[in-house]
Amino acid sequence: MQLEKFTYDNKIVRNFGIATLVWGIIGMTVGLLVAMQLFKPALNMGSQYTTFGRIRPLHTNAVIFAFVGNAIFMGVYYSLQRLLKARMFSDVLSKIHFWGWQLIILSAVITLPLGFTTSHEYAELEWPIDIAITIIWVVFGVNMFGTIFKRRERHLYVAIWFYIATFVTIAVLHIVNSFELPISFMKSYYVYAGVQDALVQWWYGHNAVAFFLTTPYLGMMYYFLPKMAGRPVYSYKLSILHFWSLIFIYIWAGPHHLLYTSLPGWAQSLGVAFSIMLIAPSWGGMINGLLTLRGAWDKVREDVTLKFMVVALTAYGMATFEGPLLSLKQINGVAHFTDWIVAHVHVGALGWNGFLTFGVLYWLIPRIYKTELYSKKLAGFHFWIGTLGILFYAVPMYWAGFTQGLMWKEFTPEGLLKYPNFLATTLQIIPMHILRSIGGTLYLTGVIVMTYNLAKTMLGAKLLANEPAEAMPLSKVVIETSSADKAWHRVLERKPMKFMVLSLIIILIGGMVEMMPTFTIQSNVPTIASVKPYSALELQGRDLYIREGCVNCHSQTVRPFRSETERYGEYSKAGEFVYDHPFLWGSKRTGPDLHRVGGKYSDAWHYNHLVDPTSMSPGSIMPPYPWLIEQKLDITTTASKIKAMQILGVPYPEGYDKRANDDLKVQAEKIALDLKQNNIKVKSDREIVAIIAYLQRLGTDIKANKETIPSNQ
Repeated sequence: MQLEKFTYDNKIVRNFGIATLVWGIIGMTVGLLVAMQLFKPALNMGSQYTTFGRIRPLHTNAVIFAFVGNAIFMGVYYSLQRLLKARMFSDVLSKIHFWGWQLIILSAVITLPLGFTTSHEYAELEWPIDIAITIIWVVFGVNMFGTIFKRRERHLYVAIWFYIATFVTIAVLHIVNSFELPISFMKSYYVYAGVQDALVQWWYGHNAVAFFLTTPYLGMMYYFLPKMAGRPVYSYKLSILHFWSLIFIYIWAGPHHLLYTSLPGWAQSLGVAFSIMLIAPSWGGMINGLLTLRGAWDKVREDVTLKFMVVALTAYGMATFEGPLLSLKQINGVAHFTDWIVAHVHVGALGWNGFLTFGVLYWLIPRIYKTELYSKKLAGFHFWIGTLGILFYAVPMYWAGFTQGLMWKEFTPEGLLKYPNFLATTLQIIPMHILRSIGGTLYLTGVIVMTYNLAKTMLGAKLLANEPAEAMPLSKVVIETSSADKAWHRVLERKPMKFMVLSLIIILIGGMVEMMPTFTIQSNVPTIASVKPYSALELQGRDLYIREGCVNCHSQTVRPFRSETERYGEYSKAGEFVYDHPFLWGSKRTGPDLHRVGGKYSDAWHYNHLVDPTSMSPGSIMPPYPWLIEQKLDITTTASKIKAMQILGVPYPEGYDKRANDDLKVQAEKIALDLKQNNIKVKSDREIVAIIAYLQRLGTDIKANKETIPSNQ
């Protein structure tokens, strides 16, 4: 049988590599600005477009979908062609995928600072961009499966299993979590509300980490680490066990983000149980990677790419040990809402995703340019300054997290809260935040040095755009395997569509078991008779609260702990959130919880606090919001918002959309009059009035406060 000659497409790999470098620097620079605002809020430079609330999601989207996303596609397009002995299915689809993905990222860079956000963590982009993501993801899938079908290699290597699972699961996660009802070009409401919305969001959020930040990187680890070390993967059997158990167990673990909330207890318990189980497959992958280096550890001393890979695997092991640990209720009760979670996330992001990406870039770029790396010394410098950066980032954040968790819960011998003022904790951890930003600066410096090093490498040589290759055509003869216990999987590896369908079934089981009862059995979300829909002004104020990203710093769920009920008031009930599209429970308390803030302070207090936070809370790190006084509230959207809420099942009276603005103006005038009596002159049509209305409503429903209910209900 004659060898077939063909070429590998290295140009698309190079393009994704350059995009990884560019977006990595941008995303991490925004992250550094975000980190510094937590001890110097003036760094938003007085602009509403650069406040913490607006650019924190820009940072997370940039590093997850721009930096890591481009790195995934770089690794997949390089390894897939070589593992399948085939050029990518379509050069045109490769180009559409590349440019489409960059345009999606660019749209995030534009829309998020403008305040166009759904508020769902890691899924903040509005509905038109969600549609674009779906289209480009399908393009990627068609290109990948088209290449698989025209392969010259019968068996699918372990890396490809992870790529298939990534494609299938991200598609399911994105579609289910993006059920939105559009109201205008850049505004929508989630179909889900309250507890159900929270479950869907953290099913998505946890598994975005699992199937975007983990499985494709495990696939890359299985391809690039053996190549770098010149050793075969330690255990084929372990890789089978690792893959199937990981994708089955991971999908169940989302509810551990919602412990002690009003999510049904059975769903919380399932999340905890599967999170604990998750440690086995996660460490199975780490062990398989590290043991691949057996007999090659002497190379680690010399080869900087292997240094990056070893630290990446170690960070993966640490993060996947800590994840199950944090899902234990006793530990979660202290850690949740604190900087401990920030430290945990960044050990994974900086160590696992960052360092593995750097290792792959240093290995791959010289190969597609057929040259040597410009400077091994600079690469070594990057490794050490990057490692130091991770330590300077993580250690202070752990310290800050422990400090917060313990201070919030501490009582005096007399039984009173030792630190009743939330701000005491905030001021205590400022030195840790300064150290964290130093760590971020060191890490970013390493990335800039790497970019310079790789740019010099690329400029000093010529890209081998179409790399010649040859291989035997795929034989129709079925090769029997010698080991019976491997045979079933060998057969499966020859059937990519069956493999994809089986992966899909396995990842659907967990999500369906957790979600369907929560959506269909009414007792999971008991209703409360006194809970009424938001007034028109409160609804507008809530949307401004979402626009400003307040949920990034303030939670809206009081957990059933004595320390929280003493500080904030009655713990939160599931029935209080039934009209919340989307839910706003938050995941971090940089400021105090706001679920019971309604009626706690006067309108004047809220006004002064928004205009100059330090006037009400000396030492506050919240930025001022002067534009809320200057900007007129857009009430042209009120009718469409009320109509949308009615479609979603919120019981506004028939025809209320036509008279909603009349109610809105009456309530706004009332707040403006109250402010005037406190020597504050503000027009009733300003945005600040709507936000005050919303804040004063929060948590008052269980007191059945009639004043907050629309006048015609």
